[in-house]
Amino acid sequence: MYRLIRLLSLAALAAIGIWYLGFTPTGIQPAAWQPSTDPGFTGVFTPNSALAAVERLDLGDEHGPEDIALDQDGVIWTTTAEGGLWRLDNAEMSRVGQMGGRPLGLEYGPDGALYIADSYLGLIRWTPAGGSEILADEFEGAPIRYANQVAPARDGSVYFSVSTTRHDPEALGGTLPASVVDLWEHQTTGRVLRWTGDAIEKVADGFSFANGIALTPDEDALLIAETGAYRIWKHDLALGEREVLIDALPGFPDNIQAQGDGTFWIGLVSPRRPIADMLAPYPAVRDVVWRLPEAVRPQPVHHGILMRIDGDGQVLEVLQDPEGGYSLVTGGIIVGDRLFVSSLGQDALGVMNVR
Repeated sequence: MYRLIRLLSLAALAAIGIWYLGFTPTGIQPAAWQPSTDPGFTGVFTPNSALAAVERLDLGDEHGPEDIALDQDGVIWTTTAEGGLWRLDNAEMSRVGQMGGRPLGLEYGPDGALYIADSYLGLIRWTPAGGSEILADEFEGAPIRYANQVAPARDGSVYFSVSTTRHDPEALGGTLPASVVDLWEHQTTGRVLRWTGDAIEKVADGFSFANGIALTPDEDALLIAETGAYRIWKHDLALGEREVLIDALPGFPDNIQAQGDGTFWIGLVSPRRPIADMLAPYPAVRDVVWRLPEAVRPQPVHHGILMRIDGDGQVLEVLQDPEGGYSLVTGGIIVGDRLFVSSLGQDALGVMNVR
């Protein structure tokens, strides 16, 4: 009798487990897709330790200096996950003010104002005298959530990416968890919008997590990082057509920062995860995996990667820190004889001497 009760109990537990893994709603809708072949860390991406030389510019109790802006005086600015606005004064970071939401990409425009893509609030314009002004928080009747990076143009308009229309980072507890679920789901709702002052226009859409953007020197094209597909696009602004500039990257591309000389810095925030690529064609399996505890789901790898490309998509250099001393790298820019490096998760802005 005891053995029968034990067998029935085990059977009941097994049935509950099968029901939980197979039938409980997850709230996501995974799509089938076919990833490019992972080149791995070979060729120009052969591991090195160049980024291990990064020194840290402390941000106090704050973290996540996700992007870097350079003002007209050559001063470095950044923001944090806590909404802090920071500036580099001499050799130390100084907190200038408190922004709303979770500011991500930022760049100074030709009018001297700082334009910010806030993942909670939309597109923001900030000046020391006037403070913050929300320029765009709605498009086609829906709130703009997960604005990611900005590219102000010389004509006064501002291009900005919206990573996804499905997942609200504020509701999900931040940009990292929202990005993980969107990449795992792989719905292609990412897009690029343009604020003109009078209207908001759609420039391009159909991306799996639209991320970094940057204008070419002539401002005739826009480079767009499609994080979920491991590639960089070049979008012709006159023709409204795009072509793949770089495909089959070994990691997830994040910000695109124009250096000003026709080259661009791109952070690969994490290497690819083989399990994620393997399960890409099987949405039902990915749905089951999402029911597992968060600790066993695929997470970013703490391997710092920063690359520099030219306008033709040629990779010029790759700096790495395989040990993850400075990881979740989102981008960088050279100012004078120093390279500044940003991160999604570090509590400091990175800096190192240029070789």
